[in-house]
Amino acid sequence: MMMMRKGRSEGVWSNHGAAAQSGVYRINVKLGDEGSMSSLSRELVFLILQFLDEEKFKDTVHRLEKESGFFFNMRYFEDCVANGEWDEVEKYLSGFTKVDDNRYSMKIFFEIRKQKYLEALDKHDNAKAVEILVKDLKVFATFNEDLFKEITMLLTLANFRENEQLCKYGETKHARAIMLGELKKLIEANPLFRDKLQFPSFKNSRLRTLINQSLNWQHQLCKNPRPNPDIKTLFVDHSCGQPNGARAPSPVTNPLLGSIPKVGGFPPLGAHGPFQPAPAAITASLAGWMANPSSVPHQSVPVGPIGLTAPGNAASMLKRPNNPTMDYQTADSEHALKRSRPFGIPEEVNNVPVQVLPVSYPGQSHPLVLPFSDDLPRTVIANLNQGSAVKSLDFHPIHQTLLLDDQPLSYFPPILVGTNMGDITIWEIASRERLVIRDFKIWDLGACTAILKASMSNEYTASVNRVVWSPDGALFGVAYSKHIVQICSYHGGDDLRNHLEIDAHVGNVNDIAFSHPSKQLCIITCGEDKTIKVWDAVTGNKLYTFEGHEAPVYSVCPHQKENIQIVRLIYTNVGGSILALASNAVHKLWKWQKNEQTELAKATTTVPPRLWQPPSGILMTNDISDANVDDAVPCFALSKNDSYVMSASGGKISLFNMMTFKTMTTFMPPPPAATFLAFHPKDNNIIAIGMEDSSIQIYNVRIDEVKSKLKGHQKRITGLAFSNILNILVSSGSDSQLCIWSMDGWEKQASKHLQIPTGRVHSPLAQTRVQFHQDQIHLLVVHETLIAIYEATKLECLKHWLPRESSGPITDATYSCDSQSIFASVEDGSVYILTANTLRIRCRISPAAYLPANPSTRVHPVVVAAHPSEPNQFAVGLTDGGIHVLEPPESEGKWGTAPPVENGAGPSVTSAGGAMEQESR
Repeated sequence: MMMMRKGRSEGVWSNHGAAAQSGVYRINVKLGDEGSMSSLSRELVFLILQFLDEEKFKDTVHRLEKESGFFFNMRYFEDCVANGEWDEVEKYLSGFTKVDDNRYSMKIFFEIRKQKYLEALDKHDNAKAVEILVKDLKVFATFNEDLFKEITMLLTLANFRENEQLCKYGETKHARAIMLGELKKLIEANPLFRDKLQFPSFKNSRLRTLINQSLNWQHQLCKNPRPNPDIKTLFVDHSCGQPNGARAPSPVTNPLLGSIPKVGGFPPLGAHGPFQPAPAAITASLAGWMANPSSVPHQSVPVGPIGLTAPGNAASMLKRPNNPTMDYQTADSEHALKRSRPFGIPEEVNNVPVQVLPVSYPGQSHPLVLPFSDDLPRTVIANLNQGSAVKSLDFHPIHQTLLLDDQPLSYFPPILVGTNMGDITIWEIASRERLVIRDFKIWDLGACTAILKASMSNEYTASVNRVVWSPDGALFGVAYSKHIVQICSYHGGDDLRNHLEIDAHVGNVNDIAFSHPSKQLCIITCGEDKTIKVWDAVTGNKLYTFEGHEAPVYSVCPHQKENIQIVRLIYTNVGGSILALASNAVHKLWKWQKNEQTELAKATTTVPPRLWQPPSGILMTNDISDANVDDAVPCFALSKNDSYVMSASGGKISLFNMMTFKTMTTFMPPPPAATFLAFHPKDNNIIAIGMEDSSIQIYNVRIDEVKSKLKGHQKRITGLAFSNILNILVSSGSDSQLCIWSMDGWEKQASKHLQIPTGRVHSPLAQTRVQFHQDQIHLLVVHETLIAIYEATKLECLKHWLPRESSGPITDATYSCDSQSIFASVEDGSVYILTANTLRIRCRISPAAYLPANPSTRVHPVVVAAHPSEPNQFAVGLTDGGIHVLEPPESEGKWGTAPPVENGAGPSVTSAGGAMEQESR
């Protein structure tokens, strides 16, 4: 037996019975293993397609094309588009690509759905248009919310052609033809359609020919072949019934299965050949609403973002793939790491080695989010002839500082340049014009030191070592190779003025930088004399000198940690991430890595999470342009599916997409400012907004309308909690009052003021927060003086707990996810774990157990968040911007031990001091 390989098929040739005597060999051809398609199997599909087409089984042909995904019939697709058969168009496309496969596919589906939407509007069928908008076009909203809004606004126009970008939209047939031309370009450029646009070339009725050959071969193997066999089935091998001694004729001269003349073949596909990699420019914009016809050859197509207007360079979208499905995932997603587990002992839980999760801000270290390599600039925008060797340059800080290929030149900032000849220049890139050029000159030589004067008398030249703009771009500094730095003020155009000249160092001034500690702008220099010096940027007075280096100092980079603290903290609902809102209005998201077995991310203290942000690098930052920052009460709320976060920091309320960090919309500019936010438990489009003016607004995000305005408090709202069981909303405010509102008509049902313990002093705007127990009947009330449990229907206080006065006020508290414990933080840094039913202390975590020992700083937790499914895990946000995740050691499995249950009924009071004394005995 011998083996033969031909192409990708494999056959076994064997000597077999009577066939061997006549020189005929059996070939066992493998068409592919189960679950896979070999090359021969693929060719068999094409043979079947040809047969079905010849037999005019048209619907079956196109169904097999779609289900196999081997051949995209462009002519059929063109006919469907021309006839407006949109359901069939998308159904047929779905066999080859999906909306979220790549940018080409996304653009193809967008153009089709856009055309369908416009046609519905053109027929004044607004109901159909709304259906298309909601079902088909909304998927693209996460990529361009403004575009989706603009598309939606077309519903309000009597004729959508009133929109400036649609004014040239013609009649339907013409619009479809133009769109079809663009779709063909996209399909031909889409890698998923590669090798699927050309039907293979082979003779007509090829499947019939192969069957004839097979039957003739079977007939030759008959022991008693008849001259004219009557073959009536293909289901079993042919065999002649009675011997007659005749041999079968050759398959060429005697076809046993008559061939039928071809009645219709596949269309010629020369115009729609396979994908060609050579790039070619597209004259028509692929991103605009109006697709312009073009006669330019198109082998590959740069795909622009979907939109009403064309981008400056449509190819930019190819650099960073956007996957629509990501925008609908929860915040529990990829790009996550883990953190270390703290250890501790119950009761006092001392020496718990809990690590801080640092929140990074400008000036602080943070994980580097690298862009895709294709995002880096590749195109030379301008060549500027400086005339001498450039030693240093710096972009103006108030403009964009990254040269992106698709940005107009006018967006580029002025460039400050210093050379080896000592001259400085400010360039405008757009015009390639020198706005300012100034040669080296000492402004006041008489005020300089004798050493500098002597150096200048020998050689009146100096090289620029460094140029740098101040943070606001109003000043810039120049460090020279001889002793001095010069500070100039720049007022735009050619308006450059001398500001300060400082004889800073002996020898080279190697570097210069600006810094503004405590809101004072300073200049920092370093030099050949091994020192670092700090100067007042207004007066030029020397503030500090740092000595001790044993060699010249060549570079300085000032670091300033802003006074930022965590003010809001929450786990995502699936428990794989933590979201924080800081006092500077910036949100931070940490993600834990997914478990390989369960594909779920789980928050744990065994490994650190990763500070995450999308590839775009944008931050979720609240709008504070209208905010009174000093009096702002930051607040946020997370949707149940973790897809969106609603947030405010004293300014407008912002709605963010959690996967892209994009701002979906902003609304309700102050005054009054929002101070608390809560999603309606039954409808994510309804939110309750507590306001600074003591009102509560029930707002429908979808229709941008305030449905009700509730009044009953005297000071700002600081807490809101819904109960599905009781069908009520409970509110709390800085007036230490609780109010109950019906969720049916939003009528006020009851109210009660907290009973502040005698002798306990609290601030006039102390926050009162509320949270429902898992049973949605009992209510946790947190005030800086006490923690209390209320029965919500009667607003009856069942129990309350007071911390030691020496510990300072309570900063926050929350139920564990099973509502069996309460995690409470106080100003001295202690964290108490209380039993939820008795408010007795299980254990206390001392500050030394998790906070670094630093007498110069008073760091304490200001917010506590409980894990949504791990009852013993919680996180605390600190005044220094840090976050700690805490849980008990695995050997213990829980925090401390439950204290004995009290006998008797009625309200009870538990104090921190008494509880600790009892436990210590």
